[in-house]
Amino acid sequence: MTAYRYKALNPAGKLVRGVLEGDSERGVRAQLRGQSMRPVEVSEANRPAQTGSGWRLSLVRRRISAGDLAMLTRQLSTLVMSNLPLDEALQAAAEQSRSSRIKGMLLQVRSRVAEGHTLAYAMGEFPLVFNEMYRAMVKAGEHAGYLGPVLEQLADYTEQRQYTGQKLKMAMIYPFILVGVAIAVVLLLMIFVVPELVGIFAHSRRELPALTRGLIASSDFFRDWGVWLIVGLLVLAWSLRRLLRNPRRRRRWHAILLRTPGISRLLVALDTARFASTLSILMASGVPLLDSLRIAGEVLTNLVLREDSIVVAGRVQEGSSLHRALEHSGRFPPMMVHMVASGETSGELEVMLERSATNQERELEMTLGTMMSLFEPLMVVFMGGMVLTIVLAILLPIFDLNTMVK
Repeated sequence: MTAYRYKALNPAGKLVRGVLEGDSERGVRAQLRGQSMRPVEVSEANRPAQTGSGWRLSLVRRRISAGDLAMLTRQLSTLVMSNLPLDEALQAAAEQSRSSRIKGMLLQVRSRVAEGHTLAYAMGEFPLVFNEMYRAMVKAGEHAGYLGPVLEQLADYTEQRQYTGQKLKMAMIYPFILVGVAIAVVLLLMIFVVPELVGIFAHSRRELPALTRGLIASSDFFRDWGVWLIVGLLVLAWSLRRLLRNPRRRRRWHAILLRTPGISRLLVALDTARFASTLSILMASGVPLLDSLRIAGEVLTNLVLREDSIVVAGRVQEGSSLHRALEHSGRFPPMMVHMVASGETSGELEVMLERSATNQERELEMTLGTMMSLFEPLMVVFMGGMVLTIVLAILLPIFDLNTMVK
C-alpha cells in the first residue's frame, strides 16, 4: 500500500488535510467518501503538493528539522526495542506524529518495508532526512540482527547533535543582537541627533576642529547615502553567497579560513569533533572502517578537511594505521591522534574516538564561553568610545568659543 496526502471537505464544509494509505488514488477517495468527506485533492505523499509552493522540488519538501529527526529516531528505537514488528513500529510512529509531512514519509517507508524491502532501502528514498551515515548504520543493524540497539545509538547521536547545535546557536545569538543594537544606535545618533547638535557650528566662519568636521561629514554621508550603503552590503552578501556556490571558490574560502588565526582553531575543533563522533558510532554499529571513514568524511563542512579525510581513508586502505594517517594529514588535533593511537593499541578505537569527540566539544564550549565573556565588555568599550567621540566633537567648538570670550 502507498501513502497518499489528501485535501477534503468534512460534513461541516471545512477543508481538512491528512494522510491515508491505499492501493490507489481511487481507493483513497473511496475511503474519504466512506468517512462522509468530499475529496478535493489526492496525491502520493512523496510528491510535492500542487499549491502555491508547488514550485519547490519534492526533495526540498522532504527535509525535516533536527529536532523532529531526533524525536522520530527515539520513537522508532523505543518501539523496535519493545519487540514490535518493524511495519507496526513505523505505523505507530506515523500515528503519533502531528506533522502530515512526517506522517506521509513514515507511511511511505512502511509501504516499502511491507513490500519486502529493507528499512535502509526504504529510507534511501528520503536522502535529505536520512543521510548516508544514518542509512549505513540502519543497514548494518539489520544485517547483524541488532536493529533495536543501533536505532537507540542513532537516537542518542541525533539528540546529542541537536543539543550541541542548539548550544552553539544560542551562544551566537547574543553577540549578533549586541552588534546589531550597537550599529543601530550609532546610525540613529549620526543621522538624527548629531545634525541637530552640530548644525549651529556648520555655518560658523571659524574653522571647526578636525574631529567636529569629521563628525559632520560622517553624519551627512549616513543621512544621504545610508540607505544605499545598506542595499550595497546586502547585494555584496548575496553576491558572495552566489560565488561560494562554486566548489573551487568555496574551497579557496575554506582554505583562507583555516589560515585565519582564532577562527581556524574553532572550525577544526567543530568539524573534527563531528568527524570523530560519527566515525565512532559507525564503527560501533558494525560498519567497516573504510566505509566509516568515507561516510564520516561527508559530515565535514570544510572542503579542505574533507579532502584530507579522503587522503586518510586512502592511506588506511593501503595498510597504514588510522592514527598515522591522521598524523600525516597535519590538520587533525594532536590529542585526537594520540587517543586514536591508544584506541588502536587497546582495541577500543570506538570508545577512544567518542572520548576524543567529547573532549573537543567541551574544549570548544569553553573557548566560545571565553570569547563571549570578552566580547561583551569590548562592545561596551566600543559603544562608550563612540559616544565619547560624538560628545567631544560637539564640546570642542564650545570650548573654543569660551576661550574667545575670555
